[in-house]
Amino acid sequence: MQRKGAVKASPGVRELGGAVAPRAFVPPVGPGAGPAASRVVPTPGVAPRIEMNQGEPEHRHFPRAQLATHFDLWMEDGEGGRRFSANLVSINVSVSGAFLASTFFLPMGTVLRARFALEEGAAPVETRAEIVREERGPEEEGKSGFALRFLDFSGQTEVALARLFLGARLRAFTEDYLKSARARSLPNELERVIDVMAAWELLKATTPGDPWRGE
Repeated sequence: MQRKGAVKASPGVRELGGAVAPRAFVPPVGPGAGPAASRVVPTPGVAPRIEMNQGEPEHRHFPRAQLATHFDLWMEDGEGGRRFSANLVSINVSVSGAFLASTFFLPMGTVLRARFALEEGAAPVETRAEIVREERGPEEEGKSGFALRFLDFSGQTEVALARLFLGARLRAFTEDYLKSARARSLPNELERVIDVMAAWELLKATTPGDPWRGE
């Protein structure tokens, strides 16, 4: 029987073996690739399905996207190398966390570095994350894995996560606003950007609903 919190050796996992070279970025997976495929079947070029938060602590107040993408995880050894690394596939992702399909487990509260991308060819999101929840259900049902809560991000890469949920609405709003006489009258691009941001904030303040959920 596996001891609680112990690491079970499995493909894609390396532990406590000295420095490990950074892994090349792996783009999001397609249907049938990995354990998450039983619950997530992404279609290339189609936006992932967005769901309301169902109370999981790692999602907080944000919705989540059913999205299967590779997560490169590692713990640093203090000298720039890696003392543990793994590559897992997500089942869902939000701005504040993610759930990863896995057959091995680490202790609750373990802090990891993570790198992943939301679409092929996109710059990866880089974050520091904490393990906050686990599920030890049947692997074939996609119920075995653990949840990460994102603690902080590198290089403002969290903006890519925000665009996953807001990008379509922001694009439509911006394109429509830039056609207005007011936007065309502004002297430069910076002034137009500031004006669009002010108009968006005004819309949020005066319109019921939650833009994160497309309301």
